Amino acid sequence: MSDQISAIQLLIQSLDLVGTAAFAITGALKAIEHKSDIVGIIILATITGVAGGVLRDITFGTFPPLAISNPLYAATTISAGVAMFFLYRVIQKHWNLLLKFDAIGLGVFTVIGSTFAYQIVGLNFLAMAFAGLITAVGGGILRDVFVKEMPIVFVKELYATASFAGIVLFFCLLSVGLDLYSAAVPSIVSVTLLRLLAMKYGWNLPRPKI
Repeated sequence: MSDQISAIQLLIQSLDLVGTAAFAITGALKAIEHKSDIVGIIILATITGVAGGVLRDITFGTFPPLAISNPLYAATTISAGVAMFFLYRVIQKHWNLLLKFDAIGLGVFTVIGSTFAYQIVGLNFLAMAFAGLITAVGGGILRDVFVKEMPIVFVKELYATASFAGIVLFFCLLSVGLDLYSAAVPSIVSVTLLRLLAMKYGWNLPRPKI
């Protein structure tokens, strides 16, 4: 049993670092797009990578937040910022990478946030939905606000909706008895694919006619 718990904890941390790196890359690319220097790039990469998790941890009473107590998170965001500083010219021709990394981060952080709530309060949909959404969209909102842009979650194709759909799937899979790993993987994939398809085909929620 202890080996199984350790494996699950390792999986969660590994996925969390993957999501942190994916979002940090979007923050770094956004900073470069706005002509920031390397310090600004690292700062925005870090804010984007860990802000959602920090907000989640504070809300659920985890002090200090994991992103602050574990140096792996800072190392991940700083590395992502530095890497993008040097690799920007190489990937400039593939600018849609930003949105693809954002989609990956959205899927991973949705499930990581929901898992965090699940481990604290059990199979409670409202807690899982709140934690999943705040983890998934918090960093991206702050990223866009810092560069004085309308947050993508408010104006672009299915974003928070994709995250919410993944939370519903994750909750249902856990409800029928699947373990965390078996429930997490298809949920992450579903959020990422839904976000990518929404970008490709321009799927949007209804908007008021002005």
